[in-house]
Formats: sequence, C-alpha cells, structure tokens
Amino acid sequence: MRIAQIAPLAERVPPKLYGGTERIVSCLTEELVRLGHDVTLFASGDSLTAAKLVPCCDVALRLNPDVRDFLPYHAAMLEEVRCRAHQFDVLHFHIEFLHFPLIRDFAERTVTTLHCRLDLPDIYPFYRAFPDIPLVSISENQRLPMPPVNWQGTVHHGLDPAGLPFKEGSRGDYLAFLGRISPEKGPDRAIDIAARVGMPLKIAAKVDAQDRDYWEAVVRPMVESHSNVEYIGEIDETQKVDFLGNAAALLFPINWPEPFGLVMIEAMACGTPVLAFRYGSAPEVVEHGRSGALVDTVEQAVEALEMVLKLDRRQVRESFERRFTAERMTRDYLDIYENLTGVQTGTAPARRAGGESIGLEVA
Repeated sequence: MRIAQIAPLAERVPPKLYGGTERIVSCLTEELVRLGHDVTLFASGDSLTAAKLVPCCDVALRLNPDVRDFLPYHAAMLEEVRCRAHQFDVLHFHIEFLHFPLIRDFAERTVTTLHCRLDLPDIYPFYRAFPDIPLVSISENQRLPMPPVNWQGTVHHGLDPAGLPFKEGSRGDYLAFLGRISPEKGPDRAIDIAARVGMPLKIAAKVDAQDRDYWEAVVRPMVESHSNVEYIGEIDETQKVDFLGNAAALLFPINWPEPFGLVMIEAMACGTPVLAFRYGSAPEVVEHGRSGALVDTVEQAVEALEMVLKLDRRQVRESFERRFTAERMTRDYLDIYENLTGVQTGTAPARRAGGESIGLEVA
C-alpha cells in the first residue's frame, strides 16, 4: 500500500524533546515500513525515518529561532501534499483540521487522526461544516464533545517496546512528573501529593510561553518552597528512559479532558506504575490495581499511593505490551485504511495551476 503520513512541523519526527504527536507518527511510519508498505513522510527536514522523506522545512519549527509563524510552512506543505495526492492509496493527516478544505476531491482516501482536545466551543462549527471527512479519535472520551462526524474508529497510541526498556526495580525513591508545565497538567497537585506523602518529586517538563505566568506565579514558588521537589526542565529521549524507569511511580494529576496522555504508557513500558486523576482518557489507559490507580482528589491520591508502589512492575510492563505497542496501533490503522471507501478508487493527478507538480522549497 502507498501511504502518506503528514506530520506537524513544530517538532522533528521523532522529536528531539517534547512532542507526543510526532513520536506517534514516527512509530507508525517505521512500523508500516517494516511491514513492507511504501511510505512517504511529510515532515521537517531534520526528521529521521526509513520512509521516503519530503522535507517541508529545514528543521523543526519550534527549534528554529528565525521562525515566528508556523502557518505559512504548514500551508506550503499542504500544497505539496495536494499536488502529490494521486501518488498515494491513503493519505494520513496528523495536523488537526487545517487541510480539510483542500482534500475534498480525494477525502475518501484520507484519514485524519485528531490528537488534541475537542471540547473547545470554537471548533464545533468547523467540524459541523465537514461531517464527511474520515476521522480517528485517540480515545473514546475524546469524542464526547463532538457533533456528528465521520468517525472511522478509535486507535489508542502505541510505542516501540525497544525504545522504552523494562526496569525490573526502580533505583530511585522519587515520584516523577513528566510533560508540560500548565494548569491542566496539574504540577501543583503533584507537588502537593509529594509533600503530603513525604517523598521526593522530580519534575521534567517544558514551560511554553503561554504558561510562563502560571510557572512564575504558582509552580515555581511551590518548587522553591519544598525541599523535596526538584525541577529538571525539558529532557530528551535518552534521559526520559532513566527518568521514568528509575521512578517509583508517575504522577499524572490532570484536571482536563486529556485526549490520551502518552506519558502514561511511556511510564508503563518502563514498568513504572501510574497514579492518574480520573479525567479524559485516563480510565481507558490505566488499569486500576494492575498498571496503576485512578483517583478523583489529592486526598485519594495520597491514600492510593501505597498500593501503587506495591504493584508488580512486570505486570505493569505486561499491561503495556498487551495494549499499547506500535505493532498493535499499526494493525488498527491498517484496518481503517483498508476500509476507507476510496482506497481502490483512482484519482486524477493534481497539478499546480499552469504547470506540473514541483518540489517544495521552504527555508
């Protein structure tokens, strides 16, 4: 099967640092190649892949200090995708909804995985205007706020087990918080929990510009006032393996409808149990009493932590291997690809106005 994967340009595929969507695109792309499919990846030029790479900018946009606006780069990428659309049996988009108006002529050969939250009121009229575009959710909970749309299925994320090796026993006595410093991710709750149980907490997370005020006003003072809390900052993939694998447990104290929560299965892959708040996808990911615990309040989290710390780490890893591998994820997507109504339908080559399709030239 000839498959195009269209990734966001904010991060490399796979990402050097933070970037859940790009990591999933990488795992899916590499597994499709391993299975013998002809895969083309539209992504930043510094991406690493066994697929054919169409570079749509030199480096990941978030890491390029000269880039101020991501939109022109994504628009240029979509023009290249449109011009090459006839080359593919399936086109798989991971960039939310920017492409919808451009794919009307071949929408039946496309699928779009929605990686973000869908409960924001401004997006409702948009999806209502495009009820025919084939969509995939990453959790059942993610779907709940949406108007009637063309859901093709729900595919939980999966990762390469080799990239996150199992750790039989944690070397540290600390709790871990990994991801992004923002109110919805609950780092303040994590600090509160660690303080109440008297355990060290290590926070490895980035601070985006829009969350800088929250960091300065809420989280940073809490970090500085608790001697058991260490803020590490953003970490890379190698550091993540040690950070999660050596933790006694991962704290996932969210207070928003998390679409999936990739860090939960990253921890589980290392054998590290997860203590998660019961929001969004968490009940679909964490098996209470097996791979972690689900709670509703800080008080419940404090009570549940003793049980979480006693969980069998091999059992936690087994839960990951049974439910959240890249191989399983890829099988699920192949089932969706094969059931798209247009995968056997030939499509006339798309061309730029006045000429042949040409390569993308974006700095």
